Amino acid sequence: MLLHVTHETRYAYSPPVETAQHLAHLKPLGTGSQRLVSHALTVSPEPAQRSESPDIYGNARAFFALDSTHDGLVVTAESVVETAPPELSPAAARELPWETVRERFRYAKNQPFDPAAEFVFPSRYVPRHDHFAAYARPSFTPGRPIFDAAMDLTLRMHADFRYDSGSTEISTPAVEALAQRHGVCQDFAHIMIACLRTLGLPARYVSGYLLTQPPPGRPRLTGADASHAWVSVYIPGADGPGDWAEFDPTNGRQPGEDYVALAIGRDYADVSPMRGVLHGGARHTLEVRVTVQPMDERPAEAAQAAQEAKAPSRPQSPSQDKEPS
Repeated sequence: MLLHVTHETRYAYSPPVETAQHLAHLKPLGTGSQRLVSHALTVSPEPAQRSESPDIYGNARAFFALDSTHDGLVVTAESVVETAPPELSPAAARELPWETVRERFRYAKNQPFDPAAEFVFPSRYVPRHDHFAAYARPSFTPGRPIFDAAMDLTLRMHADFRYDSGSTEISTPAVEALAQRHGVCQDFAHIMIACLRTLGLPARYVSGYLLTQPPPGRPRLTGADASHAWVSVYIPGADGPGDWAEFDPTNGRQPGEDYVALAIGRDYADVSPMRGVLHGGARHTLEVRVTVQPMDERPAEAAQAAQEAKAPSRPQSPSQDKEPS
């Protein structure tokens, strides 16, 4: 599937900002199930400096700096991504009891290092707490395969939690969102990750997008979509390196070819789409508009994108607050 994603962020400042530096995670990943065909990041006003570099998790991170007074900022990322259904972990790995995975990440002298161990520890928005373990235990019964247990937790959260836009902020503690049983996708991802890590299992945060479908007979609305978040759970290989399986507690399913992964990290703090340091601009308003649509709805561009999707991979030119979910 070829998907076109537009992510527009608009800031208005009062009083004007004198200088600013920003970091953006707005360039989709290249993974086994998705390929970045094209990407462009435009910034207005034009930055005095801009660059792109990978962060510690391999995400593309754009930096730009503005050294002149401005009362607004518009950042637009346009990407075309070729997606496919994710490959499932081998059956032998998926059948590993969850306790076996937990024991692999208990400290033991001379035990081989597994990089996934970094995602067992608490992080800024994902603490460990007994309440998370208590919620997770009905899914993680003795001897249950880790894949089945994670899927059961995903489905239970989808049934137990209510999506409620505006009911939480990014600063809302995950344990509070767990208690109130409602929030947005960032909250649900943080809660599920906290449940897994509290049990001693590696889990990471995935930011990205989901292709939504308009009501029957209605056109797709430009700018009506939003960024999304889900969870990635580590499943060790039976005899070697493991893999990550993804789960979306907001929608009670595994991500498929209608998802676009943007960045991965320990939690939202690692992969927020936009962050910055400003001099001036004591107050601001923020507007985010996201559109995800199949390329066949953009006939003028679909043929060119299809050709680019078939072409060999080549290096991309430098392109590069809690957003709605």
